[in-house]
Amino acid sequence: MPDPADQNARPIADAGLPQPSRRRRDLRRPDGALSDAQTGTMPAVTPDLSNTPDAGTPVPRRSSWAEAAAAADQATPASSAPITSVPAPTRRPARPPVTAQPQVVPQAGQPAGPDSGTPATAYDGDDAAPSSSYVPGEAPTPAFRRVRPTAADVIAESPMPDFISSPGLFVREQKPRPVGGVRGALYALTGGAWNLGPGAKQREEDELGRRISRQLQGSFNTAVLSLKGGIGKTSTTVGVGLTLAEFRGDPPCAIDANPDSGDLVERALGEGIYQQASPRTITDLLANIEGVDSLTALARYMHHAGRLHLIAGEQDPEVSDSLTAAEYLRIRKLISSYYSVALTDCGTGVTHNAMSGILQSADNIIIAAGYAVSGAKRARSTLHWLASHGYEDLARNAIVVITDKDEVSSRVDKDAIEEHLAGICRQLIAVPHDRGVADGDLVTLDVLKPETRRAYKEIAASIVDGYR
Repeated sequence: MPDPADQNARPIADAGLPQPSRRRRDLRRPDGALSDAQTGTMPAVTPDLSNTPDAGTPVPRRSSWAEAAAAADQATPASSAPITSVPAPTRRPARPPVTAQPQVVPQAGQPAGPDSGTPATAYDGDDAAPSSSYVPGEAPTPAFRRVRPTAADVIAESPMPDFISSPGLFVREQKPRPVGGVRGALYALTGGAWNLGPGAKQREEDELGRRISRQLQGSFNTAVLSLKGGIGKTSTTVGVGLTLAEFRGDPPCAIDANPDSGDLVERALGEGIYQQASPRTITDLLANIEGVDSLTALARYMHHAGRLHLIAGEQDPEVSDSLTAAEYLRIRKLISSYYSVALTDCGTGVTHNAMSGILQSADNIIIAAGYAVSGAKRARSTLHWLASHGYEDLARNAIVVITDKDEVSSRVDKDAIEEHLAGICRQLIAVPHDRGVADGDLVTLDVLKPETRRAYKEIAASIVDGYR
């Protein structure tokens, strides 16, 4: 077994061989004295505590760091006490650059004045630039540093975008879907990938729909009248009423005020359906009007053709002409509480009992006419009668509707009749010949020609445009 390295150290040195460069451990003698210099250890230095202020005083053992820190603070001289407060750094106020002006330095024995002394340039003590605004003895004016606005300040001061009135700022506008025609077929074949938008005809139809569905503030009434029967007055009332019900969010109401046993409900529902229903009329409503205090109670006296609500006229000839102006105004007041749009079928003539109440509560009127010389003359006579009896506004804003019911002879000049009536009313609209209107039976929008439906849409839009 080889000898330990410590025992082999001296023989290696005596042999003249290089010693290994290895640090040796600190070997101490049993009596506590340090070993010789060959051990490679540093001599221990005992600190001299005789020069300290508390020499000879035993240092107490502290149980915590806080107590030791407190004892050290008490032992620290006053001159070396820590600084508890640091004065705020002062900055010399910046002075605006002022062009050096010669100043007068008063001579000895001379009073100070603008004309005394010799001119000299005065400086404020700095070597930078002369200043005439600095007054010795006065406190310097503090300079305020301009603070650059932060991102939060910029966001707080910027106007908040309106998400309601300006949705286009955040959402890309989508083209309307085309219906019919080449554009609609291309949209259907590509599954909506190619959307060319609606054509000119569809845009016109959409514009009519927006005009009809305009929101109204209040309740309005349109009277449909004529001086001659059988020229499309009731069919116009039903067709326009169904069109209003199709586009408006609130259902319209149609009132049959014809004193000659009007057939408004029969044209809207059909003769068979009306006979099977409870035949409540405007006379029944007047008899119980004091007990009608809700739309539910009013519905007991009404008929419904889809979303079009109707009040049937009196069918008994003995009492059909008994409706007075005051009674109609009571009906109109009740209807105005639940419906924003009402149509009144006035019947033939403008002199029957209820006509004064109808015209008094009407916001605009429709005058029914036909493609005949007699029909055009009666329509013109009606407008003149209204203007001469205190209804100038109604005559000026009237809508004349010419219905081609019987396919008049080619000898009739339709353009001349339209020109004759167009200059004395707000708008003239022609309804083409359509068997769904000419038969005198049920009027439904599904069986009407597209041209007839468009004419009714134009009438409905013109009616709503007149509501102000």
